[in-house]
Amino acid sequence: MNEHNDKTATVENKSDATMLRELLFYVVIPLAIAIALALGGCASGHRSSGYSSGAEKIAPTGVTPEAGTEDRLGIRMEGLRLSSAGYILDFRYRVIDPDKAAPLMDRKTRPYLLDEASGAQLGVPDTAKLGQLRTTGRNKVVTDQDYFILFANPGRYVQAGNRMTLVMGGLRIEHITVQ
Repeated sequence: MNEHNDKTATVENKSDATMLRELLFYVVIPLAIAIALALGGCASGHRSSGYSSGAEKIAPTGVTPEAGTEDRLGIRMEGLRLSSAGYILDFRYRVIDPDKAAPLMDRKTRPYLLDEASGAQLGVPDTAKLGQLRTTGRNKVVTDQDYFILFANPGRYVQAGNRMTLVMGGLRIEHITVQ
Protein backbone atom coordinates (compact mmCIF):
# COMPACT_ATOMS: atom_id res chain seq x y z
CA MET A 1 0.00 0.00 0.00
CA ASN A 2 2.93 2.32 0.65
CA GLU A 3 4.00 1.70 -2.94
CA HIS A 4 0.57 2.83 -4.15
CA ASN A 5 0.91 6.13 -2.19
CA ASP A 6 4.32 6.81 -3.81
CA LYS A 7 2.77 6.38 -7.28
CA THR A 8 -0.09 8.72 -6.34
CA ALA A 9 2.35 11.34 -5.02
CA THR A 10 4.35 11.15 -8.27
CA VAL A 11 1.18 11.57 -10.32
CA GLU A 12 0.18 14.58 -8.20
CA ASN A 13 3.66 16.11 -8.65
CA LYS A 14 3.45 15.64 -12.42
CA SER A 15 0.07 17.25 -12.34
CA ASP A 16 1.52 20.25 -10.48
CA ALA A 17 4.40 20.48 -12.98
CA THR A 18 1.96 20.29 -15.87
CA MET A 19 -0.19 23.00 -14.30
CA LEU A 20 2.86 25.18 -13.80
CA ARG A 21 3.90 24.66 -17.44
CA GLU A 22 0.40 25.51 -18.66
CA LEU A 23 0.28 28.60 -16.47
CA LEU A 24 3.61 29.74 -17.88
CA PHE A 25 2.66 28.95 -21.48
CA TYR A 26 -0.89 30.32 -21.49
CA VAL A 27 -0.63 33.25 -19.07
CA VAL A 28 2.86 34.52 -18.29
CA ILE A 29 4.40 34.44 -21.80
CA PRO A 30 1.42 36.12 -23.55
CA LEU A 31 1.31 38.71 -20.78
CA ALA A 32 5.04 39.46 -21.24
CA ILE A 33 4.59 39.75 -25.02
CA ALA A 34 1.61 42.10 -24.59
CA ILE A 35 3.59 44.32 -22.20
CA ALA A 36 6.59 44.40 -24.57
CA LEU A 37 4.37 45.35 -27.52
CA ALA A 38 2.61 48.05 -25.52
CA LEU A 39 5.88 49.55 -24.31
CA GLY A 40 7.41 49.32 -27.78
CA GLY A 41 4.47 51.24 -29.23
CA CYS A 42 4.82 53.94 -26.58
CA ALA A 43 8.54 54.32 -27.22
CA SER A 44 8.19 54.77 -30.98
CA GLY A 45 6.28 58.05 -30.80
CA HIS A 46 6.36 60.48 -33.74
CA ARG A 47 9.29 60.32 -36.13
CA SER A 48 11.08 63.59 -36.44
CA SER A 49 12.84 62.58 -39.66
CA GLY A 50 9.64 62.72 -41.67
CA TYR A 51 10.33 59.63 -43.72
CA SER A 52 7.72 56.94 -43.79
CA SER A 53 8.08 53.21 -43.85
CA GLY A 54 5.97 53.15 -46.98
CA ALA A 55 2.71 52.37 -45.22
CA GLU A 56 1.98 55.98 -44.42
CA LYS A 57 1.86 58.81 -46.94
CA ILE A 58 3.85 61.96 -46.21
CA ALA A 59 3.53 65.36 -47.76
CA PRO A 60 6.83 66.83 -48.93
CA THR A 61 7.67 69.87 -46.86
CA GLY A 62 10.42 72.36 -47.38
CA VAL A 63 10.94 71.33 -50.99
CA THR A 64 10.43 74.17 -53.42
CA PRO A 65 11.82 72.89 -56.71
CA GLU A 66 11.71 74.81 -59.94
CA ALA A 67 8.43 74.57 -61.81
CA GLY A 68 7.90 71.59 -64.07
CA THR A 69 10.19 69.08 -62.35
CA GLU A 70 7.53 66.40 -62.48
CA ASP A 71 6.82 67.01 -66.16
CA ARG A 72 10.45 67.51 -67.16
CA LEU A 73 12.19 64.77 -65.12
CA GLY A 74 9.34 62.36 -64.39
CA ILE A 75 9.87 62.51 -60.62
CA ARG A 76 8.19 64.07 -57.60
CA MET A 77 10.62 65.14 -54.91
CA GLU A 78 9.77 63.84 -51.45
CA GLY A 79 12.45 65.78 -49.59
CA LEU A 80 16.06 66.52 -48.79
CA ARG A 81 16.71 65.77 -45.14
CA LEU A 82 19.62 65.55 -42.78
CA SER A 83 20.35 62.02 -41.64
CA SER A 84 22.96 60.12 -39.61
CA ALA A 85 23.44 62.89 -37.04
CA GLY A 86 23.79 65.44 -39.84
CA TYR A 87 26.65 63.72 -41.70
CA ILE A 88 24.42 62.55 -44.58
CA LEU A 89 21.90 64.41 -46.75
CA ASP A 90 19.12 62.06 -47.83
CA PHE A 91 17.37 63.02 -51.08
CA ARG A 92 14.15 61.07 -51.71
CA TYR A 93 12.06 61.12 -54.86
CA ARG A 94 9.15 59.18 -56.34
CA VAL A 95 9.25 58.11 -59.99
CA ILE A 96 6.20 59.25 -61.93
CA ASP A 97 7.47 58.50 -65.46
CA PRO A 98 10.26 55.86 -65.70
CA ASP A 99 11.33 56.96 -69.19
CA LYS A 100 11.89 60.57 -68.15
CA ALA A 101 13.53 59.52 -64.86
CA ALA A 102 16.04 57.21 -66.58
CA PRO A 103 18.91 59.79 -66.53
CA LEU A 104 18.65 59.93 -62.73
CA MET A 105 19.31 56.19 -62.57
CA ASP A 106 22.39 56.20 -64.82
CA ARG A 107 25.40 54.82 -62.90
CA LYS A 108 27.86 56.78 -65.01
CA THR A 109 26.38 60.12 -63.98
CA ARG A 110 27.87 61.46 -60.76
CA PRO A 111 25.29 63.55 -58.89
CA TYR A 112 26.27 66.25 -56.42
CA LEU A 113 24.56 68.88 -54.32
CA LEU A 114 25.60 72.49 -54.67
CA ASP A 115 25.09 74.82 -51.71
CA GLU A 116 23.50 77.93 -53.23
CA ALA A 117 24.96 80.28 -50.61
CA SER A 118 28.60 79.17 -50.57
CA GLY A 119 29.03 77.11 -53.74
CA ALA A 120 30.22 74.03 -51.79
CA GLN A 121 29.77 70.72 -53.61
CA LEU A 122 28.69 67.55 -51.76
CA GLY A 123 29.10 64.25 -53.58
CA VAL A 124 27.69 60.75 -53.22
CA PRO A 125 29.90 58.44 -51.12
CA ASP A 126 31.28 55.52 -53.14
CA THR A 127 32.25 52.57 -50.96
CA ALA A 128 34.24 49.54 -52.04
CA LYS A 129 31.58 47.01 -51.07
CA LEU A 130 28.35 48.93 -51.65
CA GLY A 131 29.29 51.26 -54.49
CA GLN A 132 27.50 54.59 -54.75
CA LEU A 133 24.98 55.18 -51.99
CA ARG A 134 22.05 55.75 -54.30
CA THR A 135 19.47 53.86 -56.29
CA THR A 136 20.60 53.11 -59.83
CA GLY A 137 18.87 51.64 -62.85
CA ARG A 138 20.31 48.18 -62.27
CA ASN A 139 16.81 46.80 -62.10
CA LYS A 140 13.70 47.98 -63.86
CA VAL A 141 12.54 51.40 -62.67
CA VAL A 142 9.06 51.10 -61.20
CA THR A 143 6.39 53.79 -61.43
CA ASP A 144 5.13 55.22 -58.12
CA GLN A 145 8.07 53.86 -56.12
CA ASP A 146 10.40 55.89 -53.88
CA TYR A 147 14.14 56.08 -54.64
CA PHE A 148 17.04 57.73 -52.82
CA ILE A 149 20.43 59.40 -53.21
CA LEU A 150 22.64 59.87 -50.14
CA PHE A 151 25.13 62.75 -50.13
CA ALA A 152 28.08 63.10 -47.76
CA ASN A 153 28.01 66.12 -45.45
CA PRO A 154 31.49 66.05 -43.88
CA GLY A 155 31.79 68.24 -40.83
CA ARG A 156 28.01 68.76 -40.94
CA TYR A 157 28.63 71.77 -43.13
CA VAL A 158 25.08 71.93 -44.49
CA GLN A 159 22.35 72.59 -41.94
CA ALA A 160 18.55 72.53 -42.03
CA GLY A 161 17.24 75.53 -43.93
CA ASN A 162 20.12 75.71 -46.44
CA ARG A 163 19.06 75.88 -50.08
CA MET A 164 20.68 73.40 -52.42
CA THR A 165 20.81 72.62 -56.14
CA LEU A 166 20.94 68.98 -57.30
CA VAL A 167 23.20 68.56 -60.34
CA MET A 168 23.28 65.31 -62.37
CA GLY A 169 25.06 65.69 -65.66
CA GLY A 170 23.02 68.28 -67.58
CA LEU A 171 20.07 68.12 -65.15
CA ARG A 172 19.64 70.74 -62.45
CA ILE A 173 16.98 70.97 -59.75
CA GLU A 174 17.34 74.26 -57.95
CA HIS A 175 16.11 75.75 -54.67
CA ILE A 176 15.69 72.55 -52.63
CA THR A 177 15.46 73.43 -48.95
CA VAL A 178 17.17 71.08 -46.49
CA GLN A 179 14.82 69.89 -43.77
